[in-house]
Amino acid sequence: MDDHLLGWLKTLDEERLARVLANRPDAIAPPWPRRLDTLAQRLGNGFAVMEVMRGLPLPSLEVAQAALTLGEQAGSKAVARFMGVSEAEVAPWLDLLFDHALAWPDAEGRIRVAEGLARWWTAPCGLGEPLPNYLNSWTVSADALRELARTLGLPHGPKRRTVARVTEILSDPHRVTALLEKAPEGARRLLEEFAWDGPVRDVDGGEFVVPGSPEKWATDHGLLFRPSWNVAEMPREVALALRGPDYHPPFTPVPPDLATLPVDPEAVDHLMTLAAPHVVERCAAMLENTAKFPLPLLKAGGVGVREVRRVAKDTGCDEDETRLLLEVCAVARLLAWDDSAGGLVPTEKFDRWRLDDAAARLRVLLSAWWRMERSSLRKVDGKYGTVLGDDPAGAMVARARRAVLGVLARLPASTACVDLAGLVESAYWHAPLLDRSLLAECAPAVLEEARMLGLVALDTITDLGRAMAGLDAFPGDEIDDSAPLVENDPVLVECSTRALASVRRSALFGADLTAVVTGPPAGELAELLDRAAERESRGAASVWRFTPASVRRAMDAGYTAEGLLTDLAEVGRVPQPLEYLIHDVARRHGEVTVTTVACIVQASDPVLLAEIAGHRRLGRLGLRLLAPTVLASAMPADRTLAALRENGYAPVPIEDTGEITIRRARVEEPRNGRLILLPGGRVAEFEQPPYPLVEPPPDPREHAQRLLVAEGQAAQSGGRTWAVIGRMASRLPTAQQSLLGFVVDRGVRAAITLTDGLTATISHGELRSGVLDAWCEEAGDYLEFPLADIIEVRGAYT
Repeated sequence: MDDHLLGWLKTLDEERLARVLANRPDAIAPPWPRRLDTLAQRLGNGFAVMEVMRGLPLPSLEVAQAALTLGEQAGSKAVARFMGVSEAEVAPWLDLLFDHALAWPDAEGRIRVAEGLARWWTAPCGLGEPLPNYLNSWTVSADALRELARTLGLPHGPKRRTVARVTEILSDPHRVTALLEKAPEGARRLLEEFAWDGPVRDVDGGEFVVPGSPEKWATDHGLLFRPSWNVAEMPREVALALRGPDYHPPFTPVPPDLATLPVDPEAVDHLMTLAAPHVVERCAAMLENTAKFPLPLLKAGGVGVREVRRVAKDTGCDEDETRLLLEVCAVARLLAWDDSAGGLVPTEKFDRWRLDDAAARLRVLLSAWWRMERSSLRKVDGKYGTVLGDDPAGAMVARARRAVLGVLARLPASTACVDLAGLVESAYWHAPLLDRSLLAECAPAVLEEARMLGLVALDTITDLGRAMAGLDAFPGDEIDDSAPLVENDPVLVECSTRALASVRRSALFGADLTAVVTGPPAGELAELLDRAAERESRGAASVWRFTPASVRRAMDAGYTAEGLLTDLAEVGRVPQPLEYLIHDVARRHGEVTVTTVACIVQASDPVLLAEIAGHRRLGRLGLRLLAPTVLASAMPADRTLAALRENGYAPVPIEDTGEITIRRARVEEPRNGRLILLPGGRVAEFEQPPYPLVEPPPDPREHAQRLLVAEGQAAQSGGRTWAVIGRMASRLPTAQQSLLGFVVDRGVRAAITLTDGLTATISHGELRSGVLDAWCEEAGDYLEFPLADIIEVRGAYT
């Protein structure tokens, strides 16, 4: 815990403390702290500091770097002077850092920076460590320090005074310039490289021991230090002196300009209402296809290009759309690996998903895309990555997605961004910890993926996309359990419902055996027509054509003539030619029957079937050639399938109806965790979060008031913990009383047992009138436990 941070928190009034808590929801996440020292620990957590930094714009982090560079001299005036701007220009960005507890002023007006920030920027502004750190290091002996002082013309004295004098000389640009005038040739160029491109560089260690060399002269005068043979470093003060008094670190308080154009809002809405139902419909078709033909994975992981093209052809999607939907479905857990099927198949969640209304189905897909840690259409060196393959960028891709969409959401309504380079620069300004090259790679892919999902149209963000961008605090984690909260976000629910309000649930049947849907078809309508007819076109209007083969396919799937006509009549008026076609196919359907012996093996290639029949290792199956393309097996279908697969063939099971067997992957079976497909087809189990969120975090303003009241009470009743516990918790031995005291004074975790046999895991306790008010992990809230009823306390370790 940072004592400076705690001291600053104690000086805050209720309004300022509430602002800090509102900007740092991680600090009041369960179990929410009830003392300022516990709050300071939360605020100073290194991982939490990093997450907060990711959400701050570039100017605030530039100011933080400047404050880190100045160190003990950092004040608001000094930071402004160092950056070459007025104090008023720096003030709002300093306030932003203060409001997020990343920096704060101390009693003397110096700016203290959070330790987590200092650990992140070990070389702020491209500068090394302060010179005293090197001079006080164990690598610099007393003799070496005296020799350095003698070289700089300083008198001999105590070490502290010598360090201060050396620092004073090497921090002065004029004195460093005077030193360089006496330097050997090449020393200035060497030091300039360290000052601007350092502070740490690989060097030839042998040059530093050659008398008269620039390297040895620089180390003899304290301008460079070598922590190891082939590495040299330049202290911060020396680099600043070499950069000169006119040097100012970069400061960009204004975001880059974006070239924009106005667009027709009605056209944007129209394209959104076309794209949203289309993606739901195509996703269902793709999952139905994988139920019939499981998707195999490559040995290196991921789905191969050939399989992607096959699925695209079978479902009528283009390849880019197929890539996107496959990855979105895997993250949404609608698609997962199944060992028995030997590939990716729909999960049981898909069966529930397809029964939801279209808007809910759309939100599941959008939520998965929002947290997906891959970019389906991102090109690296001009090539797409493998679908569901490993992506080293991982969560950074999800952050880049939110940054790009966030820039579009900040533009005025009905405004298109026509400047891709400006879009990348603006995204970097709002998320400066992202890599610029990664943003440049991801931005075109994000725009294209968002267009397919109905989030972007005509280079402007739609209402659906604006609702998604409003969820920018949502973490980019593929396995995050808070995803349902996003799917039920009120704004997103409203926008998704409106995006799907124009879907058509009826069709126009023609005497030429066609069905026309003038607009985006509802998923149920498209599924019905896809089963009984061949789709000929899609777009503003979709056309299906009924043929004997398509009707027979529907009957193979279990339809009767009456059932099919009834379902079609519910979506439109069925003409007589279509009735005649359906009855004619139904009359001839089943004229020829097939009886199963044990099982049969079929193939369209007679040569392949003859090869299987003659395979010596398959002799135990008792295969008999009934026809050039039909084999009879004496073994059941499952054993025949296994034997064929063991010997290098890739058969698929067929039901008695002629349809390929549909399999479902069970990916949500474990009771104490979740199973989810990982990149490369791996399946992993994840534990449930340790603190179930039963109640929402407290209101920041109310909690700030409670913290300040508790701080005043703690100051009045300090030192009473052990006395109260010793008197009231009389059933506990002394050692367990001490452990209970640590629960109160230090917030440690412990497991307690009460007289009635109940047990609880507690932490962050407070004493109140003979009871222990502590956080109970099982209840997900603060509960009161009578001290007299506690009969055992034991340590609880995470």
